[in-house]
Amino acid sequence: MRFLEYQVKERFRTAGIPVPDGRLARTPDEAALAAGALGPIAVKAQVPVGGRGKAGGIKLARSPVDAKRVAQEILGMTIKGFRVQEVWCETAQEITRELYLGLTLDRDLRNVVLILSAQGGIEIEEVAQANPQAIARLYPDPWRGPLPFEVRELVFRAGLGPLQAQLAPLVIKLYTMARNFDATTIEINPLALTRDGGLVAADGKLEVDENAAFRHKDLHGADETAEDPLEAEARRRRLTYVRLDGSIGVIGNGAGLVMNTLDLVQREGGRAANFLDIGGGAKAEVVHSALELLVMDPHVKGILINIFGGITRGDEVAKGIIDASRDLGLKLPLVVRMTGTREEEGRQLLREAGITPEASATVAARRVVELAAAGPPADAGGAARAKPAFEA
Repeated sequence: MRFLEYQVKERFRTAGIPVPDGRLARTPDEAALAAGALGPIAVKAQVPVGGRGKAGGIKLARSPVDAKRVAQEILGMTIKGFRVQEVWCETAQEITRELYLGLTLDRDLRNVVLILSAQGGIEIEEVAQANPQAIARLYPDPWRGPLPFEVRELVFRAGLGPLQAQLAPLVIKLYTMARNFDATTIEINPLALTRDGGLVAADGKLEVDENAAFRHKDLHGADETAEDPLEAEARRRRLTYVRLDGSIGVIGNGAGLVMNTLDLVQREGGRAANFLDIGGGAKAEVVHSALELLVMDPHVKGILINIFGGITRGDEVAKGIIDASRDLGLKLPLVVRMTGTREEEGRQLLREAGITPEASATVAARRVVELAAAGPPADAGGAARAKPAFEA
């Protein structure tokens, strides 16, 4: 569950974290009104991705006329696939220094980690690569949270000792907010030191664990348009799906098997377009739904299905593949590897439908990469695509 900048800042303000005054605008005229009330403002595109400034999605406006012009330029533009439908107009800040403060999950250590850096305003991953010593980390006890002396030590290790009196309370507030919201990621970047010596959250990010949604029925404001539409569609279909940036659609049963299949595709020179786990015991209808979802993605040039039958039956999977191929008029290259429970029955069904299954997952990955690179048959007239259910 992700939030836009203005939604994050509303929650920061409630948590006692200083934020600039601002107003939301959905039209250029509303941006002009905001500038009239606030003075010089920063007009900021509201999309759930970084790099807005580089894309031209953040601009300064010193007057209502400027604000209207700038808002006209930003509204309607597309940033990393997301169309800008609203802008956040906030009081421009005189910033003398940019810091970074955040919390995320360290899955290797199975704990949350507080991160503080004297270098803010850029992606923390870039800082970690270029200057790792500039980042200070604290792994608080998850039961009691960070102790005051631990927070002070974190501030000094980040080289920010002179700001300890201001920073320490902010660290505690950010941690408390993360715990209250079941956040997987929360960050202030940049945490701006202003000319008057104050600290203010100039930008913010918040991602809440969807598995904890039942504890947050009163949590409103999550922007559904910010979510990848295919991932949203997958959730409606009760499919475990993550969209990636490749061209090979991948379906498997079991997270480990799917991840292994992604690696095989990569090793054979391809890139996976998604992670899609149909789970154990998947029936034909689930397989049909999964294939239907994949062909909604225009970047998919070939599909690899890798099934290891335990409680999942090969014949059920085969029926779903055959039905979906027929119903969708599927012309994308399709390669199936199937082994385990009722594999012979499933393979026979596939052969009768004109689909030759592969016995080896490695060979299957190699074949789908080759077929996808070659493109659809000359007489196919282009790969058939299902109309996305999320389109108007």
